Amino acid sequence: MPYFPNHPQRISLNDEAHARPFESINSPARLSYLAYLNHSVSYDDDLAWISDLCQRYDVRQPRPGSNHFAADFGAFRCKWARHSEFTSLTFTRHGEFRDPFAIPALLHVPEDWLKQIPGEILAAAHAGLEVQRLLPGHIAEIGTEFFRGNDLIGAQIGDGAGAVFTDFRVHADGFSRFLISDIQLGARQAGRMLQRLFEIDTYRMMAFLALPLAKNLSPQLTEADGELTEITRQMAHASQEDEPILLDRLTKLAGKIEASISASDYRFSAAHAYYAIVERRINELRESRIPGMQPFREFMERRLTPAMDTCGSVARRQKMLAERIDRASDLLRTRVDITREKQNQQLLEQMNKRSQLQLRLQETVEGLSVAAITYYTVGLIGYGAKSLKSVGIHLNPELVMGLSIPLIAGSVWLSMRSMRKGMAREMGGH
Repeated sequence: MPYFPNHPQRISLNDEAHARPFESINSPARLSYLAYLNHSVSYDDDLAWISDLCQRYDVRQPRPGSNHFAADFGAFRCKWARHSEFTSLTFTRHGEFRDPFAIPALLHVPEDWLKQIPGEILAAAHAGLEVQRLLPGHIAEIGTEFFRGNDLIGAQIGDGAGAVFTDFRVHADGFSRFLISDIQLGARQAGRMLQRLFEIDTYRMMAFLALPLAKNLSPQLTEADGELTEITRQMAHASQEDEPILLDRLTKLAGKIEASISASDYRFSAAHAYYAIVERRINELRESRIPGMQPFREFMERRLTPAMDTCGSVARRQKMLAERIDRASDLLRTRVDITREKQNQQLLEQMNKRSQLQLRLQETVEGLSVAAITYYTVGLIGYGAKSLKSVGIHLNPELVMGLSIPLIAGSVWLSMRSMRKGMAREMGGH
């Protein structure tokens, strides 16, 4: 085969299509699922924790850099996957059992290792995959026997290949529960359905993370809205002295809202993305209604959708409030600028008047200077003429002095005018 140069990321990009593959699960089986937040957990810490479990059972460890891993540990099978905000673990154990939740798969995992979990649990669930013939035939019996009599959410899945039941409640052991009836599910289809159920539970909780933030922000936005309304009301009757104070208040209010948006924008955007994933996973279940039971889509529309609407409403309020503050700030800055322009115009007019007065004064001084210089120069000429007369040259000193006056005065005036023009040109050049 001829050699072709590969893109440096060709293999990794191709492998993305095979990342986090579904497990094949035959019924009957028990599964335990954990998902913990990894905000403060580095990748190396995550990898070291799962590698420690592999060392205990002499199982191959995940490759450095990998984000998913699955292996058989004998007493159980473990699947580990690191996501952007959480890490998930799924433990599977096959075999016959009487109660799918009495002895969950997690009990076969070393307790001391589980206690070292590096993050905080956000979702945890036990699941039982059982053949249909062993399940109670009536929905009420399923709710009473396995879900403490709670209201059930459930549906046929896989176009009738199976059925799933849950109550989406955290039971006394700290885990929620899923019971899957295998009507004619294949091993791979069962694995896909179970992973989708766990992801629905996890991404539902990840989406709900934004709800407390939205509830905390709502009264703050109401307070900020009231303050903005008060500022805009005062703007209508504000004097020139009040405008800088109002502008300072608007600037501080804009800073608070921008800080609020910066702190919540990612969480609200993530909630929207997680909600979309939940909807896709429900579509992938291909559910059909069981008479008398609420299906997954209906449950999410009644429970999760209003929460996401609340988060969306708060996010929109933040942006609308920021836009209103910007408009009010622009309006007030315009008023302040107009006021400053008027003040600058008045200042320029005053400076122009001063310049005119200085020019007149300068012209007066120049006239006096011409007269004074002419006077002293004519006097010197008079002394010179008298000196020449004393040595025998016949001159009339008074006549010489009189004739020199216009010549000297004109010369002095022209010299001073030339100097003034030269200084003007020099200042204009600078």
